[in-house]
Amino acid sequence: MCGCEERMKTVVYKLTSQDMTTYGGFRWELGIPAETSGDGDLCGPGWLHCYSDPLLAVMLNPIHGNIDNPRLFRAEAGGKSQHDHGIKSGYTRMTLVEEIPVPAVTTEQRIRFAILCSLKVYSDPAYVKWAEGWLSGEDRSKSAAGAAAREAEVAAEAAAREAEVAASWAAAWAAAGAARAAAWAARAARAARAAAGAARAAAGAARAAVGAARAAEEAAEEAAARVAALAAWEAADLDLVAIAHEACEVMG
Repeated sequence: MCGCEERMKTVVYKLTSQDMTTYGGFRWELGIPAETSGDGDLCGPGWLHCYSDPLLAVMLNPIHGNIDNPRLFRAEAGGKSQHDHGIKSGYTRMTLVEEIPVPAVTTEQRIRFAILCSLKVYSDPAYVKWAEGWLSGEDRSKSAAGAAAREAEVAAEAAAREAEVAASWAAAWAAAGAARAAAWAARAARAARAAAGAARAAAGAARAAVGAARAAEEAAEEAAARVAALAAWEAADLDLVAIAHEACEVMG
């Protein structure tokens, strides 16, 4: 993490809620400059937070602002700055210039992003083999968290699909440490069993499946963002913007 004085305006990207507020209820207006002190840590109120790329803003939203149905703005920033390994940035002066479309990102693209990041910092042969198979689409039947995937296969069809997503991000999480991966895999297995039971027992199977799918999607989005952030910390020169675009272009 670094801090410096920005003498020229820098183009950045800012997420807000639908009413153009951010953390703490701060309200933004187009063309109206905002300014802060630059005191304290990057995550504190002394900094105006932003991203270097629209796609990265959407990819990492689940572990930062976690704004539901966000709006996205191109902004100009200056003054003092801090930068967190390409994950996010903070400035003491910022002006929203124009609203732009929020990139549409699928859960599968988020998982690709996490796996691509993890491969930059984790080279265990078994993990690499599984990850490359998942990315190519050749083998998504099992993961480094294989026990969770195998249990998911016997669940109801809707629950099994979401269990595979859970197993996938659990496997990507293995890049950060085997012990943590085991814990996430165990949680994924429990979630798969619970989802399957709920799907069978629910009177409205379709509604239950939709609810289970959204819960699994939210978990996958957050886990993918955390894997990417951890990978960026492990490799300070990791180009998260390039990896995010690669994850989405492959799917496009």
